[in-house]
Amino acid sequence: MSINKDINQRKFRNEHQKAMINLIFTYNWLMEQTKNHLDQYDLTNQQFNILRILRGAGEPLSTLQIRQRMLDKMSDTSRIVDRLVKKNLVKKVVCEADRRLVDVTITQKGNELLAEMDAHESDWEKILMNLDTKEAAQLNNLLDKLRNSQD
Repeated sequence: MSINKDINQRKFRNEHQKAMINLIFTYNWLMEQTKNHLDQYDLTNQQFNILRILRGAGEPLSTLQIRQRMLDKMSDTSRIVDRLVKKNLVKKVVCEADRRLVDVTITQKGNELLAEMDAHESDWEKILMNLDTKEAAQLNNLLDKLRNSQD
């Protein structure tokens, strides 16, 4: 379906305005799809992002290090980590190098949850299955170009 039909807009000022609105609309649509997918696992986007960061790091990270790697830079990392601690998906440990600091590690339960989610990753990827590899690469290049236009 076209953006014109999706938002019931007959005419845009120009293609740039249409592209901006299309990006915003698509972002919101993707976030809703993501939320629906993660709801099955009782996770938010930010919680899922933190679990993936910790699993990928393979070592304890401070909340500052986690925040630097997060996709959502506006997140309150400490609060999100505390919620993951309550779910027993991560744990806080005293930093070996500086006992005044706390590091965060993923628990076995957290790794098991991500492994379960990985097994169903193809369900999530169905969102983009109407794009072939070449189109996906073009989209990635265009989005990178857009983000780098402000540098």
